[in-house]
Amino acid sequence: MENASLEDALLRKNPPVGESIKEGAESLALPVSDEVKRQLRLAGPLIAGSLLQSLIQMISVMFVGHLGELPLAGASMASSFAAVTGFSLLLGMASALDTLCGQAFGARQYSFLGIYKQRAMLLLTAVSVPLAVVWFNTGRILVLFGQDADIAAEAGTFARWMIPALFAYGPLQCHVRFLQTQNIVVPVMASAGATAACHLVVCWALVFGLGLGSKGAALGNAVSYWINVAILAVYVRVSPDCNKTWTGFSVEAFRDAVGFLRLAIPSALMVCLEWWSFELLVLLSGLLPNPQLETSVLSITLNTANCLFMIPYGLGAAISTRVSNELGAGRPRAARLAVRVVMFLAVLEGLVMGLVLVCVRYIWGHAYSDEEEVVTYVARMMLVIAVSNFFDGIQCVLSGVARGCGWQKIGACVNLGAFYAVVPEQGLWTGIICGIVVQVFLLVIITLCTDWRNESMYDEFDDHGSWTD
Repeated sequence: MENASLEDALLRKNPPVGESIKEGAESLALPVSDEVKRQLRLAGPLIAGSLLQSLIQMISVMFVGHLGELPLAGASMASSFAAVTGFSLLLGMASALDTLCGQAFGARQYSFLGIYKQRAMLLLTAVSVPLAVVWFNTGRILVLFGQDADIAAEAGTFARWMIPALFAYGPLQCHVRFLQTQNIVVPVMASAGATAACHLVVCWALVFGLGLGSKGAALGNAVSYWINVAILAVYVRVSPDCNKTWTGFSVEAFRDAVGFLRLAIPSALMVCLEWWSFELLVLLSGLLPNPQLETSVLSITLNTANCLFMIPYGLGAAISTRVSNELGAGRPRAARLAVRVVMFLAVLEGLVMGLVLVCVRYIWGHAYSDEEEVVTYVARMMLVIAVSNFFDGIQCVLSGVARGCGWQKIGACVNLGAFYAVVPEQGLWTGIICGIVVQVFLLVIITLCTDWRNESMYDEFDDHGSWTD
């Protein structure tokens, strides 16, 4: 398959002396057992770290849920609105580092990783400014879209108090990817664990101790995200593991913003087009009869799905790192083997987690609400989540392959066709599942048709870290 990323994505420098492209391309791939171990060593801490990071929003919603149904509906609506208009965009733009840093690390061009991280942080901070204006007007926007006035007012207040979290989220994702693409994953997990533990205390102190209610839960998100950023920033600056990739601040970070955006924008679209389809379920639920019940249950369902999604997300992050590193080093056969291994792991994970969901479906709702109506509704939705999680896990690892190869434009087109050509013709969750199935089918075809030798072809990038043919 023609490499669609050569013009717009990562262009790698020549390998070190003594390593030719031909030697890299013809080298034997790792044995399957070694590749499995390597991916699990990467994916294990990444899965744990992702789960712990996702607990920040989940813990906040749980605290608000015990304040009443209306505060829960408002916080749920605000969280979904924030994901659609802010977090998904920043996460997607930061995903450009999966390609840039991953392939540069594989090609042993270590100094460029620090430049890319700084460049991404600057641009993501700039993007956060207009997003903050949107969050400040969340209540008015939701009313314009026909949402219940009481829920919109609660959501507007929650979103305003969460604005500081927006400016922490971009740098956090940049640090995570900077470390992840170097196979440094245990510190990411440890920092997320420490942050989640702090968040429990922070939320309790703000929500109940200071009596801020749902506003305290929103502010708690910001406090915890900034704690996580601070931990990772200190690690990068003092750890010997980052001596080669972090050499201090550089004026090169201010160069070639357009070049970075050429990869970051399709990366953002690739992430956002799928994420939006899920979060829009909560926004649309506000238009249904009994909007407080529908919004609350869908929010609980999506929080659960997002938590489960962190497992294949960790696998996707691992395969993105493995593929980008191997392609950067000129080892296409190793990259191909890594893809085959991660597909097996994704299918196995989907089957196991589906069984777990079926077993706990009558218990899980009690963690969020004391309302029996909510608990019963959640139990029914767990069966739907089991099906969607299976297919979503497969697409997640295939999306990781796409990021590692620099196929963000292709991924964005796939997601656009899968979710926005299919979903409008179906019901809420039925449409989502149909969209995921179409997405998986298209990504499988693209991956099967890939010429891995062609993907590992070397190109040049200049001394400023700009990609050139």
